[in-house]
Amino acid sequence: MEDDIQEEVLSQFKERRLGGWQVLQLTAGTGLAVYAVWAGILMPGFRRVPLRLQVPYMPASRAQVSNVMMLLKGRSGGIADLGSGDGRIVLEACSKGFSPAVGYELNPWLVRLAYFHAWRAGQHKSISYRREDLWKVDLSAYKNVTVFLAPSVLSLLQKKLLAELPEDALIVAGRFPFPDWTACKVEGDGVDRAWAYHIQELRHRYQSQDVHEETS
Repeated sequence: MEDDIQEEVLSQFKERRLGGWQVLQLTAGTGLAVYAVWAGILMPGFRRVPLRLQVPYMPASRAQVSNVMMLLKGRSGGIADLGSGDGRIVLEACSKGFSPAVGYELNPWLVRLAYFHAWRAGQHKSISYRREDLWKVDLSAYKNVTVFLAPSVLSLLQKKLLAELPEDALIVAGRFPFPDWTACKVEGDGVDRAWAYHIQELRHRYQSQDVHEETS
């Protein structure tokens, strides 16, 4: 739908030349639209989050979703998307058989939007989007976790994931990798790249480091 809108707008620009007054109207209208989106959709979720943990809403592209699913190929069980936005990762995971498929998102408008997408796809009864703080969520029941978050948040999230996830869990990060971890597999290129991490391997590396430090 987004691609169709972009193509329609571009075609209008190609078909006719805009005068100065029309350009001014377009510029003002675009500015108001951006502010409306910020005030109505983005700002409510930001009020409850400390500044350093705020992550602007940026929907995952089709390529990013595809790369995440490639890294999750062959896996099953429950999946949690932390900071699920409009819910497209959870929706795709549900269609691939992951259950329960749960998205955690603080912004109430994005939660509603996610449920709308799920309803339109006929999967609203199979998916759960919860307006909860990801830092207070118990992740011990999830074998699969996906995150599209900023590096500053990922660095703080590492400790929680290591402490709570089951031994056979897989974590997939999109857009940015975890700063202190080495991925076991990478899919895609550029901004569409996604990174996978086995929690068992990460714990083993940390334990080895601790032993080395104690003996040195």
